Amino acid sequence: MKIALIAHDEKKPMMRQLVRAYQPFLQGHELFATGHTGQLVAEETGLPVHAFNSGPLGGDQEIGALIAQNQLDLVIFLRDPLTAQPHEPDVNALIRLADVYNVPLATNLGSAEVLLRGLNAGFLNFRSLVAGDESQHDHYTEP
Repeated sequence: MKIALIAHDEKKPMMRQLVRAYQPFLQGHELFATGHTGQLVAEETGLPVHAFNSGPLGGDQEIGALIAQNQLDLVIFLRDPLTAQPHEPDVNALIRLADVYNVPLATNLGSAEVLLRGLNAGFLNFRSLVAGDESQHDHYTEP
């Protein structure tokens, strides 16, 4: 899967902890990130990361373009809702694109953990549902 990782400045320490803890889950996936977050992820995990510009310099838009081109499967965007961002319209556009294209998006540590655990367990197969081919989908049944 292709995974985008983004973190606002105040959330970068949290992203560092997340990728360190879930590094084994991220292995074998293609990672994308905005500027400094990409450097942080690569340094922390040793995994290759396609790093774009920083968010305020267009990185959020570059990630959004990948979503619009059906080139991303999951986005983890640890955003800081308490600090005004100069590129807030870009942030909102990226979130809107994830909704439009049904790309799973985590905006906080709790939802990021759930998505990464679901990825590891094989639960993120939404593309087969969107394509209408449910024959390749393991249906969830309650125990």
